Amino acid sequence: MKKVLVTGGAGYIGSVLVRILLENNYHVTVLDTLSFGGESIVELLNNPDFVFVKGDIRDESLLNKVMQGMDFVAHLAAIVGDPACAKEPELTKSINLDGAKLVYNIANKHGVARFVFASTCSNYGKMEDSDGFVTETSPLAPVSLYAETKVEFEKFLLSKRDEGSQCEPTCLRFSTVYGLSPRLRFDLTVNEFTKELALGRELVIFGEQFWRPYCHVVDLSRSVLEVFKASSEKVGFEVFNVGDSSENYQKKMIVDEIIKFLPDANIRYVEKQEDPRDYRVNFDKISRVLDFKITKTVPDGIAQILQVVRDGFITDPDSKAYSNI
Repeated sequence: MKKVLVTGGAGYIGSVLVRILLENNYHVTVLDTLSFGGESIVELLNNPDFVFVKGDIRDESLLNKVMQGMDFVAHLAAIVGDPACAKEPELTKSINLDGAKLVYNIANKHGVARFVFASTCSNYGKMEDSDGFVTETSPLAPVSLYAETKVEFEKFLLSKRDEGSQCEPTCLRFSTVYGLSPRLRFDLTVNEFTKELALGRELVIFGEQFWRPYCHVVDLSRSVLEVFKASSEKVGFEVFNVGDSSENYQKKMIVDEIIKFLPDANIRYVEKQEDPRDYRVNFDKISRVLDFKITKTVPDGIAQILQVVRDGFITDPDSKAYSNI
């Protein structure tokens, strides 16, 4: 069995990824501070192929211990999202950049073969051509601290080819995520809009016209598995946008999909002409190189969130437990 270290494995994406890896016969070790609790992975402690280590990615001695014998690393641990990063900028730089570099350097020292980095399509910032699509070779224009740290760490990883590093990194630029996870979040666009309208509230939309790509948490997690399964010639020192070109949406388009389920939804649009993030993304590369195809769409995610809220799976959907801030 291949051994994988997943940093941030108790998080929204990580807790889904860990299960997918276990289902595909990987031995998984999770390193996580459990800053949002560990309920998302607690039952996995029953699995003999699962190991949990509580700790911080900035702890060098701990990293040296957990990295021993690892074949692959999936690096997800981070302060995630613009609001959370803006709230604690120094901590964000320390974890998202300094900590991330430490994880890679120790992985390289211990002979880890693959290093998958969970990056973001937010790196593109605002499109130069409002009618076009950005690709992996488009200019990066981060407009938040969150994206700035992702861009800088990508540059760090890709520079390692010239240094002859044996640990081959792959940068996965994730679309805006949505969908169900053991560590559920309602502070993400699709999930939040659906939850608010399912509860019968007025939803106020600012800047309905701005574009973003969206991808279900299951499919983002599957992309990590596909990198691990691929040959190093295909994925080593490469960057892939993760998603599907047909899943670029404006905010109003997402609301229009929700209205198909909730025709009486109460929505108010507030005009906003300037948004620092506005990008439509092309995903041909991951489809062509890895034959990657999504299995769920935004309407599928809306239907899931509607059921969870309506049927009472979540007793208090307004709880701060479902937010990153």
